[in-house]
Amino acid sequence: MQSAYIHEVRLPAHYNADQQYPVIFALHGMGSDEQDMLRLMEPLQSDFIIVAVRGPIAQGSGYAFFQIQSIGNPIRELYDASVQGLQQFIVELSSKYAIDPSRRYVAGFSQGAIMAMTLALVMGDAIKGIVAMSGYLPHFVKNEYTLQPNPALSAFVSHGDQDHLFPLQLGEDNANFFRQYTEHVTYVPYHGGHHVTPELYQQFQHFLRTDANLMTEEPKGLNS
Repeated sequence: MQSAYIHEVRLPAHYNADQQYPVIFALHGMGSDEQDMLRLMEPLQSDFIIVAVRGPIAQGSGYAFFQIQSIGNPIRELYDASVQGLQQFIVELSSKYAIDPSRRYVAGFSQGAIMAMTLALVMGDAIKGIVAMSGYLPHFVKNEYTLQPNPALSAFVSHGDQDHLFPLQLGEDNANFFRQYTEHVTYVPYHGGHHVTPELYQQFQHFLRTDANLMTEEPKGLNS
């Protein structure tokens, strides 16, 4: 059966279908593609199954998961369709590979972060944790969706203080919103714009490895 989403999968070098592995579903930003997220997640391939997903909508030289009417105001029909489609995709891929159902993560940048946060809020125990870099939560998600996040959800939320698209306050709002549902929120404001800095690159990797019980060392610069 062909998936509804174009995607690429990277398996650990010694992948054994009789074991179970943590998985990261990686979602790109508007105008980018799955290759961008594969490069970003590459250091984690030794321990995680990486599933990089391409948005279904052509956007410039890349793709998108939804289009917008204005900044912060997605087209609702396209947004809803991607949320529903990605839920089905995650379930589908989880039955295809040796994925540990208690260690499913969604990581995204910008539009991908928006999707990651939304999926965590609606998919319950199916999602253990998220990495949401430089995104926001639409008002209709907060006010109209049925929210049922995993009580043990771990959320890594980051935002740059010089982000030209989404102000830093949105990152703070994201972290505070998730704190209503879980005690495991790591908020990382950083000095930079709408991009992933080298320090942030190291921090989200550490978060994922630690939360999946793959390491215990604590790096500098993380705050919860």
